[in-house]
Amino acid sequence: MTDTETGLKDLMLRGLAGDATAHAQLLGALGGRLRAYFARRLGGAEAAAEDLVQETLLAIHLKRDSYDVRQPFTPWAYAIGRYKLLDHFRRQGVRRAVPLEDAGVLLAAETADEGVARRDLDALMADLAPRQRALIEDVKLTGYSIEEAARRHGFSPGAAKVALHRSLRRLASKARS
Repeated sequence: MTDTETGLKDLMLRGLAGDATAHAQLLGALGGRLRAYFARRLGGAEAAAEDLVQETLLAIHLKRDSYDVRQPFTPWAYAIGRYKLLDHFRRQGVRRAVPLEDAGVLLAAETADEGVARRDLDALMADLAPRQRALIEDVKLTGYSIEEAARRHGFSPGAAKVALHRSLRRLASKARS
């Protein structure tokens, strides 16, 4: 599983367990990915893409109890988005195929610029210890609280704050050089 799948599935599971913050984080993370997904398929029709994002997020929210927690999350979310896209095409009188193989695109970067930024960030973080790198990704990229990230990676909250601060300072220094 990819880090994106793991992170999104974790947010989904926490949301299903009643964590409203995790559920909101999940919908926020999916929003950007869905926006890019629909924009690529609609050729820049921003209003239609945004409508589809909202429809899909609402459907994911309303149908979240139908998600089988034993299965990967992103294909389930993709299927809902794909059906919303096909419904949109039908309403427009357009016949298009949306291949099932496109499921991986929800794991792709939101934009080309984001992909470049992610590559640069990965290069900067390459020499950090795996736990430090995971801590930064959880807190700064995925949106976990320091306490949640500390628990996930075996830090005390105080040690996580110190490790995060030192790691970010190290990254900033490396980025300047």
